Amino acid sequence: MGEYLVKCLGCGSVQPPYALTCQNDDSLLRTEYRSKRLKPKRLPGVWRYFDWLPVREPLRGAGEKPITYKSEGLAKELGLKDLHVGFSGYWPEKGARMATCSFKDLEAPATVQRMIERADGQTLVVSSAGNTARAFAQATSVSGTPLVLVIPSSGLEKLWITETPSDNICVVSVSGDYTEAIDVGSRLATHPGFVGEGGARNVARRDGMGVVMLDAAVTNKSLPRHYFQAIGSGTGGIAAWEASLRLIQDGRFGQNMPKLHLAQNLPCSPVYTAWSGQKVDGSTCPKGMYDDVLYNRKPPYSVKGGVKDALENTGGTVYGITNEEAKDARKLFEEAEEIDILPAAAIAVAALKKAKDSGLVEENESILLNITGGGILRVKEEFELKTLRCDIETEPSALSEDQYLLNEINQILRRS
Repeated sequence: MGEYLVKCLGCGSVQPPYALTCQNDDSLLRTEYRSKRLKPKRLPGVWRYFDWLPVREPLRGAGEKPITYKSEGLAKELGLKDLHVGFSGYWPEKGARMATCSFKDLEAPATVQRMIERADGQTLVVSSAGNTARAFAQATSVSGTPLVLVIPSSGLEKLWITETPSDNICVVSVSGDYTEAIDVGSRLATHPGFVGEGGARNVARRDGMGVVMLDAAVTNKSLPRHYFQAIGSGTGGIAAWEASLRLIQDGRFGQNMPKLHLAQNLPCSPVYTAWSGQKVDGSTCPKGMYDDVLYNRKPPYSVKGGVKDALENTGGTVYGITNEEAKDARKLFEEAEEIDILPAAAIAVAALKKAKDSGLVEENESILLNITGGGILRVKEEFELKTLRCDIETEPSALSEDQYLLNEINQILRRS
């Protein structure tokens, strides 16, 4: 059984085990595990790192983990001698079997299991631009947990899974962008019988994503000097930082904090803008983005324990990547490593190339490149994809229609 406390980073108070916020301030919460040394278990997937996941038991049938491997092809192209790839996707030849092809598969199982352990019968509400929706749909189809997915209409085409969707899922399409879908989902979660998954404030999501860093450290027996990832909200960057703090405390993986290199897609780049101070015109966002799943208008940047703290603590930086740079990087990676990757992952590859070209990383330094999604072409070859249907269409400003929307959702979920 996993044992942990949930503490507020602001006031230091211990919070209820399933809390998302502190009543005293706006700081993020963080998990404090009883086990200070990482002891991988003989369990499948992410549950290998069970001691550092905020659940009491694994969610059976869900939770594939990423793989970590030393790059040869891309490393040679970039002139790097110690480049490692954390790959979250479907690449069976290398042991990667994330059927939704995204590292959001790391967030969903622990979050759903934590929801089950609350044992209060509430329906989980998740807002997503696509990848997160797939991961939660897959996990709840296995567990039978009631789920409301709130997605922007542009994300409907990404709403597929390899499992047969169960009747416990209701899909609500919002005719707006991701932020507007978040607003609708947040309103729904305030009503009795519904609860939001919490986004960056949910320790299960962050600790699940932190498995990328855990797996790399266990595989390589040390922490990397540099860590590269594309971000939308920046939650993945926070997760990598928190995992590194725990690994340093463990004492067996080195004492040097990995430097965070986070990347956003220009011009829809609020974290890059806040960090660099460079103004960009994002008035048309998310239109025209190379990957709109990377756009979040309200990232957890300045909050205690948020992206800014992670960057400052690690001596990190943020890159602004154009569509053309991302396209070139995607081609470079796929040709060098011989696996397809998602557009968001290409943003990270472009940042790595930019860092090497500008001398921010040296050829002999250890680097972990987080490829946050890939292998869709392989999945399509081996699985029959099941598309989730849209159950309800709504407008982002339909506050007055919330009760009608709730009634529709309850009918679809067969709740009285």
